Amino acid sequence: MEIREERQASPVEDPVSALVAVTRPIINGVVQSIGAEYVAAYDSRGEIPLRMLGRLRKESDGDIGIAFEYAIHEAVQRGEAVVLERVTDALKLCNIKRGDPASILFAIEKQGAKQLIGTDLELITDNSRALSGRQGQPVKLKKHLNQLAAAFRRVSTKPNLPQSINGLWKADLFLGSPVPDHWVGTSVKITRTRLERAAGLRIAIVPATVGRSDAIYRDEAKNLIVCPVPHDQSFMEVFHEGWRLVQSLCASDFKMPTAAAVPSSLLREVAKVYVQRRDYSVGEVLEVTGPFAQPHLLETNPESVATTSFQADVLPDTGTVVAPAPMQMELFRL
Repeated sequence: MEIREERQASPVEDPVSALVAVTRPIINGVVQSIGAEYVAAYDSRGEIPLRMLGRLRKESDGDIGIAFEYAIHEAVQRGEAVVLERVTDALKLCNIKRGDPASILFAIEKQGAKQLIGTDLELITDNSRALSGRQGQPVKLKKHLNQLAAAFRRVSTKPNLPQSINGLWKADLFLGSPVPDHWVGTSVKITRTRLERAAGLRIAIVPATVGRSDAIYRDEAKNLIVCPVPHDQSFMEVFHEGWRLVQSLCASDFKMPTAAAVPSSLLREVAKVYVQRRDYSVGEVLEVTGPFAQPHLLETNPESVATTSFQADVLPDTGTVVAPAPMQMELFRL
C-alpha cells in the first residue's frame, strides 16, 4: 500500500488558498490510486481528463478513511516524543506499565477486505491479549480478529464477540506493549464529540484544543482514558473539507455539485476552480492551479508500507491512502 503523507509545513493562512493547497494533492492521490487497467487508454495518468476521474475511480481509491489513524500509528512506531510520552502515560492508566509502546493498525473495508497496515506481524502472537478494564482473564486478540472485522460489517455478528469486548470492533488501532503482550482498543477521533462508550475500548486519542487543557483524563461516563495530542486542528479541518469536496466533484464529474453537497461559499469558490477546468487533463489542472494554493503549506512524502491480509477471501480495493500529518508544535500545548 502507498501512503501519500501530506505533512503540514506552515500554519493555515487564507482559507481559499489553503483549501486549494490540500485539494491538489488529494486529486493527485486519487489519480495515482486508480487501477492500471482503467487508465490503459491514456499515455500517462496526467493525461486523464479531470471530468473522467469520478468514472474511473472506485469509491475507496485514494481512501482517507484511515488517514488520521495512520498518522498516530506512525508517530508511535517512529517514537515521536510528543505522541509517545502521552501514549505511555495513557497506557499506564490502563495498567500497561512495562516495555516500549507499540501500535497495531488494521483496516477494514466496506467490501470485507481486512489487512494489517505498517504493522510488525511479530507483535500479534497467540498470547496477545486485549485488556478491557473488566475483571477476569483478558481475551486473546489474534483469536478474535476475524470476528471483529465481521462485526464491523454486520450487526448480526456482534453477539458472537465476548461480552467484555463486544464493542472492540469500533477500535481504530491497538496500543500496548509486546513485553507483557497486552493491548487496549483505541479510538482515534478528530473531534471529542464523536467519542462513544463501547465495551473493549480503553483509550481515545483526540486533537488538543487551543484554550483547553491538554492533560490526559479519565472520562468516567464513556469509560475512556482521553489522550489529547497537540497539533494544528485548523489544518485537519481544512484537509477533511478538501477530501469531502473532491469526493463531491468526482461524483458530479467535476460539474458544480449541488448546494447541499457544497453548502458554503468557500467550498463553491474552490469547486469553481476545478469545474472551470474539467475538460483539461489532470496534469494541466494541477500545474495551473499551483499559483492559487497557499505556498509551503504541504510537503508530500509518498511511502510504500507493508500490508498483510489476515483473511484472504476478499482482496482489498484501497491501494493508496492520503494521510494528513499536522504540525505538532509546542505552540499548541498549554
